[in-house]
Amino acid sequence: MPLLQATDLSHSYGNFQALAPTNLALNAGEISVLEGQNGAGKSTLMLCLSGLMRPTNGEIRVDGYDLYKDEPEAKRTLAFMPDVPRFYTELTAWEHLRFIAFAHGAENGFDTRAESLLREFGLWEARDLLPHYYSRGMSLKLGLLFTLIRPFKVLLLDEPASALDADSTRLFIRRLSELREQGVAILLSTHDPGFKTGLADRVYSMKNGLLNAA
Repeated sequence: MPLLQATDLSHSYGNFQALAPTNLALNAGEISVLEGQNGAGKSTLMLCLSGLMRPTNGEIRVDGYDLYKDEPEAKRTLAFMPDVPRFYTELTAWEHLRFIAFAHGAENGFDTRAESLLREFGLWEARDLLPHYYSRGMSLKLGLLFTLIRPFKVLLLDEPASALDADSTRLFIRRLSELREQGVAILLSTHDPGFKTGLADRVYSMKNGLLNAA
């Protein structure tokens, strides 16, 4: 059984159909890359798959649970990083990570895990800053840490490397490869063709709301 299964999924904004009826399966231990131009429907698909936006029609099951009928169970194993990470204005980077870890029952060993991640991604010295002081690249790295600090089986990433430097991109790719080896199902939306050639097990393309296997 796929870890994420979308069946006849579609979404419309008023009379405009942004996502045509779509079927998609994400399997354990696979990285799927989603490519397409701006406005193709990638972010709409990602928002529906993440549970942040209810589709007009269709069903999404995560680890066997209906994303909308069994939302707590489904979201327990689903992690999503949007193209623009959102932050609380009053929490530091460290406090954000602590909040997310504890909200997902991952408080054991938090201090050690959080320090290791922050050092690995070059954010340790900025751990006590409010994220609105972060650069775009730092914000993306912190957004990725929001997912890595908690357990998950399915990882959705919407343009996660758009502002990363070369070293951070290599680190990001290495992390994704490790997650694949651990059996995580990953869907990565990107404009960077390097991810398709060097990382993808499956490639999908979107145009005018239509999803196709590339």
